[in-house]
Amino acid sequence: MSLWIVFGLVGQTMFFLRFLIQWIASERKKQSVIPVSFWFFSIIGGLILLIYAIQRKDPVFIIGQSTGSVIYIRNLVLIYRKRKEIPNAVR
Repeated sequence: MSLWIVFGLVGQTMFFLRFLIQWIASERKKQSVIPVSFWFFSIIGGLILLIYAIQRKDPVFIIGQSTGSVIYIRNLVLIYRKRKEIPNAVR
């Protein structure tokens, strides 16, 4: 198996873990929850998959992963801005 295939599989695993984390957090709270770690796994998995897509020269995959990464980063910015506004907020 090539190193690039392993790299792509690592990215896909990171991307999958975000759903697992979200599912576990929601089950624990008995409601739909999106923990901050969901966005970190989204960014890590998305960037690894973006690098993999660039290496494979796949424009569809490149567009999908690059736009997703912008959204994930934006969500983290919004979360941390909100936390600054409410310093003692429950995290």
